[in-house]
Amino acid sequence: MKFLDQAKIFIRSGNGGAGCVSFRREKYIAFGGPDGGDGGRGGSVYAECVDGLNTLIDYRYQQHFKAGTGTHGMGKNRSGAAGADVTLKVPVGTQIFDEDNETLIADLTEVGQKVTLLEGGNGGFGNAHFKSATNQAPRHANPGLTGEEKWIWLRLKLIADVGLVGLPNAGKSTFLSSVTAAKPKIADYPFTTLHPGLGVVEMDGEGFVMADLPGLIEGAHEGTGLGHRFLGHVERCSVLVHLIDGTEESHSIEDAWHTIRNELEAYGQGLSEKPEILVLNKIDALAPEDLEEKTARLTALAGKKPFLMSGVSHDGVAEVLRAARRQVNIAKGWEEPEDDDLEISEEGWRP
Repeated sequence: MKFLDQAKIFIRSGNGGAGCVSFRREKYIAFGGPDGGDGGRGGSVYAECVDGLNTLIDYRYQQHFKAGTGTHGMGKNRSGAAGADVTLKVPVGTQIFDEDNETLIADLTEVGQKVTLLEGGNGGFGNAHFKSATNQAPRHANPGLTGEEKWIWLRLKLIADVGLVGLPNAGKSTFLSSVTAAKPKIADYPFTTLHPGLGVVEMDGEGFVMADLPGLIEGAHEGTGLGHRFLGHVERCSVLVHLIDGTEESHSIEDAWHTIRNELEAYGQGLSEKPEILVLNKIDALAPEDLEEKTARLTALAGKKPFLMSGVSHDGVAEVLRAARRQVNIAKGWEEPEDDDLEISEEGWRP
């Protein structure tokens, strides 16, 4: 299934049915009086969060959704039927924006949530509604109200507890595949991951969701590479796990750290302020002296000691997962934070 996390669609609620002008006509009954029924209500447009969806691909092939028109009223006091409603089924984590793509209409984060996007037009009153002692034979009825229409944006932001960020080929997909049942594409060339992937980590009887994002490069906020739009999928994360390829040269490691931090800062939305677990990855391919030198460089640069890990040999993986789980529990209020909990010092990185 193709991953699609943004779609623009047109929605329209139904018009209300018109009221009816009618009079009772039966044999032996003279002047039966008005009996025109009311028109039916127009259909409304709803959005509902459902289980079993993880992409907006359905809205790639259909972009127009129109609710039904209410049926007109009829004689013998028969009211028209209401128009059919339209319900847009969206995955968990979908945000709905107005046409300007900035005004938030709804944020659906739980299965079963349902919001009204457009109300259908009310049906018009039939002439039976207007009868009175002074107007016993009204010869007018109301037309139904016109429905509403607009363009809206659907934007999916995955619900994950932990987000993996880093340059291309930092080992994010390998790490995700080694700790979850997810099977992301893994290869020895950049930009192997083209779409975000999710996996569930089970550890010590507890579980949390981890998201693997496509690699970022310098200038991603300006559209370089795959851009940084995918960072929207980690806006809801409690903690970011920043993986750095330990097989790079020392100066490249420093550049890699600066690049990711700068891109997080440029993206905004509070990502640069989230707790960060810094990980020096691929340590199984490093000589002891190289590992010591690069660890010292990263510690001086970031103001905290990085975790040492290898997604292939599983060295240090458990420590990283426990640190990530602790941050998730702190964010949910299940644990109390400590002074040394993954804080970036003032002397650390500079944008």
